[in-house]
Amino acid sequence: MASESAQLALLLFTDLDGTLLGHQDYAYDAAIPVLAQLKTLQIPVIPVTSKTRAEVAQLRAEVGLTDPFVVENGGGVFIPESDRNFPNASGTVQDGYHIHQLGLTYPQARQLLRQVETALETRLLGFGDMTIAQVQQYTGLSAEAAAQAQRRDFSEPFVTPQQISGDRIRHVVEQLGYQVVVGDRFSHLIGVRSGKGRAVQTLIALYQQAHPTAQILTIGLGNSPNDLAMLEVVDLPIILPGASGPHPGLQSRGWQVAPMPAPEGWAAIVEEILWVRESI
Repeated sequence: MASESAQLALLLFTDLDGTLLGHQDYAYDAAIPVLAQLKTLQIPVIPVTSKTRAEVAQLRAEVGLTDPFVVENGGGVFIPESDRNFPNASGTVQDGYHIHQLGLTYPQARQLLRQVETALETRLLGFGDMTIAQVQQYTGLSAEAAAQAQRRDFSEPFVTPQQISGDRIRHVVEQLGYQVVVGDRFSHLIGVRSGKGRAVQTLIALYQQAHPTAQILTIGLGNSPNDLAMLEVVDLPIILPGASGPHPGLQSRGWQVAPMPAPEGWAAIVEEILWVRESI
């Protein structure tokens, strides 16, 4: 991060699938030059995703990210011990990270899934119920990536039952004292203190504590209603469109839309932000 004497300090929060990564092929090549530029400028790039720690760790290694990250829809926040931008990080220290657990434990999430299916009177297929081959079938992931997706710590995804409304699913889970992020393909059971928005607010507060005189601009990039909680708490929310345009659940928000889908759209809009920043 640039010194506090700079006019503006940026924190960039980004979803992964369909935002930084291509929706179908998970490609990110087009974003590599911009990620390198952000690293040179010391602007943190913070993934905020439904992916697991194992999945994000591999991606961080591939693209050279070294900043904090948020996993499992805000179930956990991981801050590298060596990160000088967040020196006040607390939480459990493990494997070189300060870990802020906002979500359930995985055994709790699995138990909750069984309670939800009892209340809904329908069988729910969670990631923990599937073989690696089944996860591949539902997600299109490689065997290695599917195994990483099953290595969960704070939440449980399940195949969204098409015969039951999202409102009904949310009502049942809330009655049990938890939250659910309902998606088109998968829904995610998370803790009552979890959420992408809460995780982002945690990181913003920690950064502000460490840099009390810094003027911070927070940027959030997402592509689906799953990202709403994050987009609602940043200063500059940006939507990545799909092949047919922005997700219907985000269109009415009036937020800025990237010029094309990921990863090219991510690279283009972030480059534009950096150009505007230099002109301020």
